[in-house]
Amino acid sequence: MDNRISPLHHPALAAEEQERIAAAQPTVDGVDPAYRAKATEAATKFESFFISHLLHQMRSSTREMAGEDSIYKDEVNQDMLDMADNLVADSLANRRAFGVADAILRQLLPAAPAAPQQPGNIATEKKPPAAA
Repeated sequence: MDNRISPLHHPALAAEEQERIAAAQPTVDGVDPAYRAKATEAATKFESFFISHLLHQMRSSTREMAGEDSIYKDEVNQDMLDMADNLVADSLANRRAFGVADAILRQLLPAAPAAPQQPGNIATEKKPPAAA
């Protein structure tokens, strides 16, 4: 399906939908939903910037290593390639393909508390018989 036609695959709409879902969910860990949404957006934008910079450096390195008669040495349409790299970076960051945003969010947002375990009485618990 073409992403230009389907509004469900549009990154801006997907981000808005994620923010709406996050705002509707109760906060178990006590973090303000607005802070969580801003932190998520900032982490995703940073991941996009990181991927974009990575792609830019790879293209410039390829250009430097290319021979004089190589097609990679030509700088025609460089601005369009930069724009395409930015769009690819945004798409990868929205999918969290590199995990940079997840690592940032693990540092910014506290972990959800684990479910309390019920203490069991070891003497009264029945264990399955060991297989012989």
